[in-house]
Amino acid sequence: MTESVFPTETTSPARRLDWSAIWAGVFTFVGIWSVFGALGWAIFASAASPDAVRPLTGMSVGMSIWAIVLTIIAMYVAGFETTRLAVVGNRHDGLVLGMVMFGLSVVGALVMIVMGGSSITGPNASLGTTHNPYVLDIIAGLGWAGFLSLFLGWLAAMGGASTGARRRTEGRTVQPIRHAA
Repeated sequence: MTESVFPTETTSPARRLDWSAIWAGVFTFVGIWSVFGALGWAIFASAASPDAVRPLTGMSVGMSIWAIVLTIIAMYVAGFETTRLAVVGNRHDGLVLGMVMFGLSVVGALVMIVMGGSSITGPNASLGTTHNPYVLDIIAGLGWAGFLSLFLGWLAAMGGASTGARRRTEGRTVQPIRHAA
């Protein structure tokens, strides 16, 4: 019989960052946030008053609350899945994976906003800069809701990662396996 050993506290620091698990967490976040973000847009856009001068302004408060709740849920699930897919030895390693996944998700979202704004405003705008009117409008519109989404999402990513790491390492250190015939 051969033994398959899961990592313990002595795992090398280079092995602690499992980039495939981090990318899986990022894509989990993007998938959840995209699908349920579109649901929020559909709900709040249809609830906005069509008689208003600017009908989409009536949905900003609801969308702000929806974005905060959605970011918390999506980051928690993504952090949890990141550490479930990675082989981590303790909660601290899970927290680090959750923070890296969160940071990569935020950078990816910012890159997508800048690229999307550049394609919307066309060649006359300052491409890829923060002077792009679309990017400035997005940043100005975020305000406190954007801050709360990011801050609470960061905490949720670390909480999910910590929870996933604890469950991954409970009671499993050595698992005997048999050779195939």
